[in-house]
Amino acid sequence: MKKIICKVEYDTEVSEAICKKVSGEFGDPKGYEEVLYKTPDGKFFLYGDGGAESPYPEESIKRMSAAKAEEWKNQ
Repeated sequence: MKKIICKVEYDTEVSEAICKKVSGEFGDPKGYEEVLYKTPDGKFFLYGDGGAESPYPEESIKRMSAAKAEEWKNQ
């Protein structure tokens, strides 16, 4: 997935997956997965996708600071 936020392109195809977290089972309408990515130029973003009743009913990309990315990884 690609998304441009503040003139910066975030692309899951060319970025490095750092950490993945899964909540629920496959097919669970409340289940979802989150993947933390790092772009080739060092920016972080969170990709989310899930069921209809999850925090990610549609694919989503949110940019993150390095500090927030580290905090998310350690949760």
